[in-house]
Amino acid sequence: MGPFNDRRPATLSSLVLRTLERLSQGDGARSDRIAQTVAELSRLFTKERAELSRSYLDDPKSAAAYCVYFLPVNLSKIQVLLDELTLESLAGEEESSMKVLDLGSGPGTGGLAVLDWLHHQHPELARRLSVMAVDSSSGAVRLAQNFWNAYCQEAGTVGATLYPYEGNLERAQKESWRHQAKERSPFDLIIMANCLNELFAAALDPIVLRTQLVADLLPLLKPHGTIMLMEPALRQTSRALHQVRDRLLQEQRCTIYSPCLHERNCPALVNPDDWCHEERPWDTPAHILEIDREVGFIKDALKFSYLLLRKDGRTIVQRQPDVYRVVSELREFKGEKRAWLCNELGRQDVGRLDRKASPENAAVDDWHRGAIVRISDIVRKTKGDRLGTVGRISDSASVEIIRPV
Repeated sequence: MGPFNDRRPATLSSLVLRTLERLSQGDGARSDRIAQTVAELSRLFTKERAELSRSYLDDPKSAAAYCVYFLPVNLSKIQVLLDELTLESLAGEEESSMKVLDLGSGPGTGGLAVLDWLHHQHPELARRLSVMAVDSSSGAVRLAQNFWNAYCQEAGTVGATLYPYEGNLERAQKESWRHQAKERSPFDLIIMANCLNELFAAALDPIVLRTQLVADLLPLLKPHGTIMLMEPALRQTSRALHQVRDRLLQEQRCTIYSPCLHERNCPALVNPDDWCHEERPWDTPAHILEIDREVGFIKDALKFSYLLLRKDGRTIVQRQPDVYRVVSELREFKGEKRAWLCNELGRQDVGRLDRKASPENAAVDDWHRGAIVRISDIVRKTKGDRLGTVGRISDSASVEIIRPV
Protein backbone atom coordinates (compact mmCIF):
# COMPACT_ATOMS: atom_id res chain seq x y z
CA MET A 1 0.00 0.00 0.00
CA GLY A 2 1.08 3.56 -0.66
CA PRO A 3 1.17 6.43 1.81
CA PHE A 4 -2.05 7.99 3.07
CA ASN A 5 -2.06 10.89 0.65
CA ASP A 6 -1.85 8.41 -2.23
CA ARG A 7 -4.66 6.19 -0.97
CA ARG A 8 -7.16 5.25 -3.61
CA PRO A 9 -10.78 5.52 -2.50
CA ALA A 10 -12.96 2.43 -2.52
CA THR A 11 -14.62 2.08 -5.92
CA LEU A 12 -17.55 0.05 -7.18
CA SER A 13 -16.73 -2.15 -10.16
CA SER A 14 -18.27 -1.44 -13.52
CA LEU A 15 -19.95 -4.85 -13.34
CA VAL A 16 -21.79 -3.92 -10.15
CA LEU A 17 -22.79 -0.54 -11.56
CA ARG A 18 -24.11 -2.14 -14.76
CA THR A 19 -26.05 -4.71 -12.72
CA LEU A 20 -27.62 -1.99 -10.58
CA GLU A 21 -28.48 0.07 -13.65
CA ARG A 22 -29.97 -2.92 -15.42
CA LEU A 23 -32.29 -3.83 -12.55
CA SER A 24 -33.28 -0.24 -11.81
CA GLN A 25 -34.42 0.53 -15.35
CA GLY A 26 -38.03 1.60 -15.31
CA ASP A 27 -37.97 2.32 -11.57
CA GLY A 28 -37.26 6.02 -11.99
CA ALA A 29 -33.92 5.68 -10.19
CA ARG A 30 -33.13 9.37 -10.56
CA SER A 31 -36.65 10.69 -10.01
CA ASP A 32 -37.88 12.89 -7.18
CA ARG A 33 -39.81 9.90 -5.87
CA ILE A 34 -36.67 7.84 -5.35
CA ALA A 35 -34.81 10.77 -3.78
CA GLN A 36 -37.64 11.45 -1.35
CA THR A 37 -37.79 7.79 -0.33
CA VAL A 38 -34.02 7.74 0.19
CA ALA A 39 -34.36 10.74 2.51
CA GLU A 40 -37.15 9.01 4.44
CA LEU A 41 -35.22 5.75 4.78
CA SER A 42 -32.14 7.64 5.90
CA ARG A 43 -34.17 9.32 8.64
CA LEU A 44 -35.43 5.94 9.82
CA PHE A 45 -31.96 4.37 9.70
CA THR A 46 -30.36 7.16 11.75
CA LYS A 47 -32.76 9.27 13.83
CA GLU A 48 -36.00 7.29 14.15
CA ARG A 49 -34.78 3.72 14.27
CA ALA A 50 -37.69 2.60 16.45
CA GLU A 51 -40.09 3.43 13.60
CA LEU A 52 -38.25 1.29 11.02
CA SER A 53 -40.33 -1.64 9.85
CA ARG A 54 -38.60 -4.98 9.46
CA SER A 55 -40.46 -5.46 6.18
CA TYR A 56 -39.50 -2.21 4.47
CA LEU A 57 -37.95 -4.15 1.59
CA ASP A 58 -41.34 -5.72 0.90
CA ASP A 59 -42.55 -2.27 -0.16
CA PRO A 60 -41.64 -1.75 -3.86
CA LYS A 61 -40.98 1.97 -3.42
CA SER A 62 -38.67 1.49 -0.44
CA ALA A 63 -36.96 -1.49 -2.07
CA ALA A 64 -36.21 0.50 -5.23
CA ALA A 65 -34.75 3.39 -3.25
CA TYR A 66 -32.72 1.06 -1.05
CA CYS A 67 -31.23 -0.86 -3.98
CA VAL A 68 -30.35 2.28 -5.92
CA TYR A 69 -28.77 4.17 -3.01
CA PHE A 70 -28.00 2.09 0.08
CA LEU A 71 -27.07 -1.23 -1.52
CA PRO A 72 -23.99 0.12 -3.37
CA VAL A 73 -22.82 1.95 -0.25
CA ASN A 74 -23.04 -1.17 1.92
CA LEU A 75 -21.53 -3.36 -0.80
CA SER A 76 -18.47 -1.09 -0.88
CA LYS A 77 -18.15 -1.25 2.91
CA ILE A 78 -18.10 -5.05 2.83
CA GLN A 79 -15.48 -5.06 0.09
CA VAL A 80 -13.33 -2.68 2.14
CA LEU A 81 -13.36 -5.30 4.90
CA LEU A 82 -12.66 -8.12 2.46
CA ASP A 83 -9.53 -6.19 1.49
CA GLU A 84 -8.36 -6.47 5.10
CA LEU A 85 -8.49 -10.25 4.80
CA THR A 86 -6.06 -12.02 2.50
CA LEU A 87 -7.51 -14.52 0.06
CA GLU A 88 -5.68 -17.33 1.86
CA SER A 89 -7.17 -16.28 5.21
CA LEU A 90 -10.64 -16.27 3.68
CA ALA A 91 -10.63 -19.44 1.61
CA GLY A 92 -7.90 -21.47 3.30
CA GLU A 93 -4.63 -22.71 1.88
CA GLU A 94 -6.22 -25.02 -0.69
CA GLU A 95 -8.60 -22.34 -2.03
CA SER A 96 -10.61 -25.07 -3.79
CA SER A 97 -13.97 -23.44 -3.07
CA MET A 98 -15.56 -20.84 -0.84
CA LYS A 99 -18.75 -20.94 1.20
CA VAL A 100 -20.45 -17.86 2.65
CA LEU A 101 -23.40 -17.42 5.00
CA ASP A 102 -25.01 -13.97 4.68
CA LEU A 103 -27.44 -13.35 7.56
CA GLY A 104 -29.88 -10.45 7.45
CA SER A 105 -28.83 -10.31 3.84
CA GLY A 106 -31.35 -7.75 2.61
CA PRO A 107 -31.18 -7.79 -1.21
CA GLY A 108 -28.14 -10.09 -1.10
CA THR A 109 -25.59 -7.32 -0.53
CA GLY A 110 -22.98 -9.44 1.26
CA GLY A 111 -23.02 -12.33 -1.18
CA LEU A 112 -22.90 -9.98 -4.16
CA ALA A 113 -19.95 -8.12 -2.60
CA VAL A 114 -18.01 -11.37 -2.20
CA LEU A 115 -18.87 -12.58 -5.71
CA ASP A 116 -17.73 -9.33 -7.30
CA TRP A 117 -14.58 -9.19 -5.12
CA LEU A 118 -13.60 -12.73 -6.06
CA HIS A 119 -14.45 -12.20 -9.74
CA HIS A 120 -11.86 -9.45 -9.95
CA GLN A 121 -9.22 -11.07 -7.73
CA HIS A 122 -9.64 -14.81 -8.28
CA PRO A 123 -12.19 -15.58 -11.03
CA GLU A 124 -11.69 -19.35 -10.80
CA LEU A 125 -12.65 -19.26 -7.12
CA ALA A 126 -15.65 -17.05 -7.93
CA ARG A 127 -17.01 -19.90 -10.06
CA ARG A 128 -16.81 -22.18 -7.01
CA LEU A 129 -18.49 -19.76 -4.62
CA SER A 130 -21.70 -20.70 -2.84
CA VAL A 131 -23.64 -18.22 -0.73
CA MET A 132 -26.54 -18.95 1.58
CA ALA A 133 -28.49 -15.71 2.10
CA VAL A 134 -31.09 -15.43 4.88
CA ASP A 135 -33.52 -12.58 5.46
CA SER A 136 -36.93 -12.25 7.12
CA SER A 137 -38.31 -10.29 4.17
CA SER A 138 -39.68 -12.28 1.24
CA GLY A 139 -39.14 -9.24 -0.96
CA ALA A 140 -35.49 -9.06 0.04
CA VAL A 141 -35.01 -12.75 -0.74
CA ARG A 142 -36.44 -12.26 -4.25
CA LEU A 143 -34.24 -9.22 -4.82
CA ALA A 144 -31.16 -11.18 -3.72
CA GLN A 145 -31.80 -13.84 -6.36
CA ASN A 146 -32.46 -11.20 -9.03
CA PHE A 147 -29.24 -9.33 -8.31
CA TRP A 148 -27.23 -12.54 -8.20
CA ASN A 149 -28.58 -13.76 -11.54
CA ALA A 150 -28.09 -10.37 -13.20
CA TYR A 151 -24.50 -10.06 -12.00
CA CYS A 152 -23.57 -13.59 -13.08
CA GLN A 153 -24.98 -12.84 -16.52
CA GLU A 154 -23.08 -9.54 -16.77
CA ALA A 155 -19.83 -11.14 -15.58
CA GLY A 156 -20.22 -14.38 -17.51
CA THR A 157 -19.75 -16.28 -14.26
CA VAL A 158 -20.93 -19.88 -14.38
CA GLY A 159 -20.98 -22.11 -11.31
CA ALA A 160 -21.43 -19.56 -8.53
CA THR A 161 -24.54 -20.45 -6.56
CA LEU A 162 -26.92 -18.53 -4.31
CA TYR A 163 -29.23 -20.32 -1.87
CA PRO A 164 -31.76 -17.73 -0.65
CA TYR A 165 -33.86 -18.46 2.45
CA GLU A 166 -36.60 -16.56 4.22
CA GLY A 167 -36.06 -16.85 7.95
CA ASN A 168 -36.26 -15.09 11.31
CA LEU A 169 -32.82 -14.69 12.94
CA GLU A 170 -34.37 -14.07 16.36
CA ARG A 171 -35.85 -17.57 16.32
CA ALA A 172 -32.68 -19.22 15.14
CA GLN A 173 -33.14 -22.49 16.97
CA LYS A 174 -36.63 -23.04 15.55
CA GLU A 175 -36.12 -21.77 12.02
CA SER A 176 -35.45 -24.10 9.09
CA TRP A 177 -32.65 -21.85 7.83
CA ARG A 178 -30.60 -22.84 10.88
CA HIS A 179 -30.84 -26.51 9.98
CA GLN A 180 -29.95 -25.73 6.37
CA ALA A 181 -26.95 -23.69 7.54
CA LYS A 182 -25.71 -26.58 9.64
CA GLU A 183 -26.02 -28.91 6.66
CA ARG A 184 -24.12 -26.49 4.39
CA SER A 185 -21.49 -25.69 7.01
CA PRO A 186 -18.64 -25.21 7.61
CA PHE A 187 -18.40 -21.72 6.10
CA ASP A 188 -15.34 -19.69 5.20
CA LEU A 189 -17.14 -16.43 5.93
CA ILE A 190 -20.28 -15.42 7.84
CA ILE A 191 -21.55 -11.89 7.23
CA MET A 192 -23.96 -9.87 9.35
CA ALA A 193 -24.12 -6.38 7.85
CA ASN A 194 -26.29 -3.70 9.48
CA CYS A 195 -28.59 -6.26 11.05
CA LEU A 196 -27.27 -7.21 14.50
CA ASN A 197 -28.48 -3.90 15.94
CA GLU A 198 -32.00 -4.63 14.71
CA LEU A 199 -32.25 -7.97 16.51
CA PHE A 200 -33.85 -8.45 19.95
CA ALA A 201 -34.48 -4.71 20.25
CA ALA A 202 -37.47 -5.30 22.54
CA ALA A 203 -35.65 -7.77 24.79
CA LEU A 204 -34.75 -7.00 28.39
CA ASP A 205 -31.05 -7.47 27.59
CA PRO A 206 -30.45 -7.35 23.80
CA ILE A 207 -26.67 -7.57 24.22
CA VAL A 208 -26.87 -11.01 25.85
CA LEU A 209 -29.09 -12.38 23.08
CA ARG A 210 -27.01 -10.85 20.29
CA THR A 211 -23.85 -12.24 21.86
CA GLN A 212 -25.40 -15.71 22.06
CA LEU A 213 -26.46 -15.57 18.41
CA VAL A 214 -22.92 -14.73 17.31
CA ALA A 215 -21.51 -17.40 19.61
CA ASP A 216 -23.88 -19.96 18.08
CA LEU A 217 -22.51 -19.11 14.63
CA LEU A 218 -18.88 -19.81 15.54
CA PRO A 219 -19.23 -23.62 15.28
CA LEU A 220 -20.44 -23.12 11.69
CA LEU A 221 -17.06 -21.70 10.70
CA LYS A 222 -14.13 -23.54 9.21
CA PRO A 223 -10.99 -23.41 11.40
CA HIS A 224 -9.70 -20.47 9.31
CA GLY A 225 -13.14 -18.86 8.98
CA THR A 226 -14.21 -15.30 9.75
CA ILE A 227 -17.36 -13.70 11.10
CA MET A 228 -17.82 -10.18 9.72
CA LEU A 229 -20.00 -7.93 11.85
CA MET A 230 -20.66 -4.51 10.33
CA GLU A 231 -22.90 -1.88 11.90
CA PRO A 232 -23.87 1.76 11.28
CA ALA A 233 -21.34 4.28 12.60
CA LEU A 234 -23.87 5.73 15.05
CA ARG A 235 -23.00 6.02 18.72
CA GLN A 236 -25.86 3.77 19.87
CA THR A 237 -25.25 0.96 17.37
CA SER A 238 -21.45 1.14 17.65
CA ARG A 239 -21.43 1.01 21.45
CA ALA A 240 -23.80 -1.97 21.33
CA LEU A 241 -21.32 -3.72 19.03
CA HIS A 242 -18.49 -2.90 21.46
CA GLN A 243 -20.55 -4.53 24.24
CA VAL A 244 -21.10 -7.69 22.19
CA ARG A 245 -17.36 -7.72 21.52
CA ASP A 246 -16.51 -7.56 25.20
CA ARG A 247 -18.91 -10.35 26.17
CA LEU A 248 -17.60 -12.67 23.43
CA LEU A 249 -14.04 -12.10 24.59
CA GLN A 250 -14.88 -12.45 28.29
CA GLU A 251 -16.46 -15.81 27.49
CA GLN A 252 -13.40 -16.72 25.35
CA ARG A 253 -15.65 -17.50 22.39
CA CYS A 254 -13.32 -16.16 19.68
CA THR A 255 -10.45 -13.83 18.87
CA ILE A 256 -10.35 -10.53 16.99
CA TYR A 257 -8.61 -10.19 13.64
CA SER A 258 -9.49 -6.53 13.19
CA PRO A 259 -9.92 -3.65 14.03
CA CYS A 260 -8.81 -4.11 17.64
CA LEU A 261 -5.14 -4.62 18.50
CA HIS A 262 -6.00 -6.16 21.86
CA GLU A 263 -8.65 -8.33 23.48
CA ARG A 264 -9.17 -6.44 26.70
CA ASN A 265 -12.40 -4.56 27.42
CA CYS A 266 -13.14 -1.84 24.87
CA PRO A 267 -11.84 1.49 26.26
CA ALA A 268 -14.36 3.41 24.17
CA LEU A 269 -17.06 2.19 26.55
CA VAL A 270 -15.50 3.95 29.57
CA ASN A 271 -16.85 7.34 28.53
CA PRO A 272 -20.56 7.21 27.56
CA ASP A 273 -19.96 9.82 24.85
CA ASP A 274 -17.31 7.77 23.03
CA TRP A 275 -17.57 5.15 20.32
CA CYS A 276 -15.21 3.66 17.75
CA HIS A 277 -15.99 3.75 14.02
CA GLU A 278 -14.35 3.84 10.60
CA GLU A 279 -14.37 6.42 7.83
CA ARG A 280 -12.92 5.35 4.49
CA PRO A 281 -12.67 7.44 1.30
CA TRP A 282 -15.13 6.46 -1.45
CA ASP A 283 -15.39 7.17 -5.16
CA THR A 284 -19.08 8.08 -5.17
CA PRO A 285 -21.03 6.81 -8.21
CA ALA A 286 -22.64 9.50 -10.36
CA HIS A 287 -26.23 8.40 -9.67
CA ILE A 288 -25.66 8.64 -5.91
CA LEU A 289 -24.14 12.10 -6.29
CA GLU A 290 -27.29 13.08 -8.17
CA ILE A 291 -29.54 11.83 -5.37
CA ASP A 292 -27.32 13.56 -2.79
CA ARG A 293 -27.77 16.87 -4.58
CA GLU A 294 -31.51 16.33 -4.57
CA VAL A 295 -31.82 15.59 -0.85
CA GLY A 296 -28.84 17.53 0.51
CA PHE A 297 -26.65 14.57 1.54
CA ILE A 298 -22.89 14.14 1.17
CA LYS A 299 -21.85 10.51 0.64
CA ASP A 300 -18.13 10.93 -0.09
CA ALA A 301 -16.94 8.49 2.57
CA LEU A 302 -17.87 5.08 3.94
CA LYS A 303 -18.70 5.24 7.65
CA PHE A 304 -19.28 2.12 9.72
CA SER A 305 -18.27 0.13 12.78
CA TYR A 306 -17.09 -3.46 12.48
CA LEU A 307 -15.53 -6.59 13.92
CA LEU A 308 -13.74 -9.42 12.12
CA LEU A 309 -13.88 -12.42 14.45
CA ARG A 310 -11.95 -15.67 14.14
CA LYS A 311 -11.19 -18.86 16.05
CA ASP A 312 -7.55 -19.32 15.01
CA GLY A 313 -6.02 -16.30 16.75
CA ARG A 314 -4.90 -14.71 13.51
CA THR A 315 -4.58 -10.89 13.62
CA ILE A 316 -4.28 -8.15 11.01
CA VAL A 317 -0.79 -7.22 12.30
CA GLN A 318 1.49 -8.60 14.98
CA ARG A 319 0.45 -7.06 18.27
CA GLN A 320 3.13 -5.22 20.23
CA PRO A 321 3.07 -2.52 22.94
CA ASP A 322 4.51 0.04 20.50
CA VAL A 323 1.87 -0.65 17.80
CA TYR A 324 -1.37 1.37 17.87
CA ARG A 325 -4.49 1.94 15.80
CA VAL A 326 -5.48 5.54 15.16
CA VAL A 327 -9.12 5.79 16.30
CA SER A 328 -9.82 9.45 15.52
CA GLU A 329 -9.08 12.05 12.92
CA LEU A 330 -5.77 13.92 13.18
CA ARG A 331 -6.67 17.08 15.11
CA GLU A 332 -4.64 20.19 14.44
CA PHE A 333 -4.23 22.76 17.21
CA LYS A 334 -2.07 25.83 17.45
CA GLY A 335 1.45 24.42 17.51
CA GLU A 336 0.45 20.77 17.83
CA LYS A 337 -1.19 17.76 16.12
CA ARG A 338 -2.98 15.08 18.14
CA ALA A 339 -4.97 11.88 17.65
CA TRP A 340 -6.51 9.19 19.80
CA LEU A 341 -4.66 5.87 19.66
CA CYS A 342 -5.71 2.46 20.97
CA ASN A 343 -3.91 -0.78 21.84
CA GLU A 344 -3.45 -3.09 24.82
CA LEU A 345 -2.42 -0.08 26.94
CA GLY A 346 -5.83 1.51 26.45
CA ARG A 347 -7.08 4.60 24.67
CA GLN A 348 -4.51 7.39 24.60
CA ASP A 349 -4.52 10.96 23.34
CA VAL A 350 -1.10 11.35 21.70
CA GLY A 351 0.36 14.36 19.96
CA ARG A 352 3.47 15.99 18.58
CA LEU A 353 4.40 19.63 18.98
CA ASP A 354 5.16 21.34 15.69
CA ARG A 355 8.52 22.48 17.05
CA LYS A 356 9.35 18.83 17.73
CA ALA A 357 8.73 17.74 14.13
CA SER A 358 11.61 15.76 12.65
CA PRO A 359 12.30 13.34 9.80
CA GLU A 360 11.97 10.50 12.31
CA ASN A 361 8.43 11.43 13.37
CA ALA A 362 7.19 12.98 10.10
CA ALA A 363 4.66 10.15 9.65
CA VAL A 364 2.48 11.84 12.28
CA ASP A 365 1.44 14.30 9.56
CA ASP A 366 -0.17 11.41 7.63
CA TRP A 367 -2.07 9.83 10.52
CA HIS A 368 -5.70 9.06 9.71
CA ARG A 369 -8.56 7.17 11.27
CA GLY A 370 -8.00 3.41 11.04
CA ALA A 371 -4.26 3.53 10.32
CA ILE A 372 -1.98 1.19 12.29
CA VAL A 373 1.19 2.93 13.47
CA ARG A 374 4.37 2.13 15.34
CA ILE A 375 5.85 4.65 17.79
CA SER A 376 9.21 4.00 19.42
CA ASP A 377 8.57 6.19 22.46
CA ILE A 378 5.73 8.23 23.97
CA VAL A 379 6.29 10.59 26.90
CA ARG A 380 3.14 10.20 28.96
CA LYS A 381 1.61 12.75 31.28
CA THR A 382 0.04 11.81 34.61
CA LYS A 383 -3.10 13.89 33.93
CA GLY A 384 -5.35 13.75 30.90
CA ASP A 385 -7.75 16.29 29.47
CA ARG A 386 -10.21 13.40 28.94
CA LEU A 387 -10.57 9.85 30.21
CA GLY A 388 -7.41 8.15 29.03
CA THR A 389 -3.69 8.76 28.93
CA VAL A 390 -2.21 11.84 27.29
CA GLY A 391 1.22 11.62 25.68
CA ARG A 392 3.65 13.44 23.42
CA ILE A 393 6.09 12.32 20.77
CA SER A 394 9.61 13.73 21.01
CA ASP A 395 11.76 14.86 18.10
CA SER A 396 13.94 11.76 18.51
CA ALA A 397 11.03 9.26 18.54
CA SER A 398 10.55 7.10 15.46
CA VAL A 399 7.01 7.01 13.96
CA GLU A 400 5.94 4.66 11.18
CA ILE A 401 2.62 3.89 9.49
CA ILE A 402 2.80 0.12 9.15
CA ARG A 403 -0.68 -0.30 7.65
CA PRO A 404 -2.81 2.53 6.26
CA VAL A 405 -6.47 1.73 5.63
